[in-house]
Amino acid sequence: MTVEIELKFIATPAAIAELPSQLAGFNSEHTAPSKLTNIYFETAENYLRSHDMGLRIRGFDDQYEMTIKTGGKVVVGLHQRPEYNVELKKPVLKLSAFPKDIWPEGCKPAALQKELAPLFRTDFTREKWVITYGESEIELGLDQGEVVAGELNEPLAEIELELKKGNTADLLALAAEIGAHGGLRQGGFSKAARGYHLAKGNPARDIKPLPVFKAKPKATVEQAMSAMFELALDHWQYHEELWVRGDKTARLTVLQAVETVRQVLVLFGGLVPRKASSELRTLLTDLVPVLEQKSADAQEICYSATYLKCKLVLTSWLATSGWAPFIDDKSAKKMDGSFKRFADIMLGRTAADLKEAFAQPLTEEGYRDQLARLKRQIITFHLLAGAYPEKDVAAYIAGWADLQQAIVQQQHAWEDSARSHAVMMDAFWLNGQPR
Repeated sequence: MTVEIELKFIATPAAIAELPSQLAGFNSEHTAPSKLTNIYFETAENYLRSHDMGLRIRGFDDQYEMTIKTGGKVVVGLHQRPEYNVELKKPVLKLSAFPKDIWPEGCKPAALQKELAPLFRTDFTREKWVITYGESEIELGLDQGEVVAGELNEPLAEIELELKKGNTADLLALAAEIGAHGGLRQGGFSKAARGYHLAKGNPARDIKPLPVFKAKPKATVEQAMSAMFELALDHWQYHEELWVRGDKTARLTVLQAVETVRQVLVLFGGLVPRKASSELRTLLTDLVPVLEQKSADAQEICYSATYLKCKLVLTSWLATSGWAPFIDDKSAKKMDGSFKRFADIMLGRTAADLKEAFAQPLTEEGYRDQLARLKRQIITFHLLAGAYPEKDVAAYIAGWADLQQAIVQQQHAWEDSARSHAVMMDAFWLNGQPR
C-alpha cells in the first residue's frame, strides 16, 4: 500500500506552453510524453462508489496495472488516498490479487468481479519531471487528453505534483513558485469524479448551502478550528468548479466560502494572534471586493496568480499548522481544551452581539449598515452549532436568515417583523440538549 500526497491543478493552454521553460530552472529529470489509458470499473448499483472506492486498469504500451483506491480524504487541498497496485499481464480484472482486508465487511471479491463492467475511461498523454526541491523529491506530471463515458467527453489539462520523498512544506512551496506565473487553479474534481459524473449523463450540479459544522466527539479547540477551515475550503473548491463551468450563481457561494474562512480567523482571534495569519488575511481581504463584483469573470479570476496564491497560502498554513509558532503557553492550553465548551461561550457572545445590533427597530439605512455584521454572525452560527439538535439549529439560523433576506430585498415592513422575531428566539445552546 502507498498513500499519495499530491496537489492537482487545472491548467490553461498558455500555462502548459510555458511549463517546460519554467522547469528548466530546477534540478530535475525529464521523461518524454507517454500515452496512458485508464479504464474505470463499477457495478450497476455503484457498489465501489458507495464505499468511496475506485478501481481501474491502466495501460501503457503492453504493460498493465490494476489499481484500487480506498476511502481517503482531501485535507486542505491535499489529496490523500490509500492505493493498492497489482501488475497484470493483460487488461483483465483480478480482484483476488488485492489484500483481503481492503474490502468492506461482507464483500466477496469473486462475486463482485462478476458484477463489474467498464464505466468510463481516460485517454491522455503524461509528461513527467522528477524535481529535487528543498529536502524533497517531487514528481510533476502533465496530463493532456480527455475523459470519455459513452458519447460524452470533456478535456483533460492537468498538472499534478506528487510528493515522492520529503515533506509537505516543500510540495506546497514548489506549487506556489510554479503558480506565481498564473494560468493554474486547484482542481476540485478528480479524473475519476468527472468520469463518474459523465457516466450519469453529466447532470447539472447543484449549489450547496453552507453546512453546519459538526466536530468530532471530544474535539479540542485546535482540532475544530482546523476542521472548520477544511469545511470552508471544500465549500470554496466545489463552487469554484461550478462557477468556472458556467454557473454564474456560484460566484456568491464562492464569496460566502471566502467569508467563512475569514470568520474562522475572527472566531479564534483571541487564541491565534493576528500576526500568525497576516499574509492570509491580506490576501482574503483583497479577494472579497473582486468576488463581490457582479461582472466578475470566473476564468479570469480563478486562473489568476493572486487567486491561486490565496488558496495555497491557506493550504500551507493549515498543512503546516502555521499558527503554532505564535501561540503562547496560555493560548496553547486553551487550544487543547474542549471545543464544546468553547462553542457554547462563543454562541452566547455571537447572539449577544446580534441582539445588541438589532435591539430596536432601525431605519432602512440602519438595517443596511448592519447587514455585513449579520452575514458574518450567521456564518458563525453555522460553525458553532453542530453539537445540538438539527431542528433547533435550523430554526434559529432561519430566523436570522429571514432578517438578512428582508434587508437584502429592502422590504422595510418585513425587516421590523423579522428583527422582532429573531431577537426573541430562545437560545438553543442553553435550552436544547447536546446530542
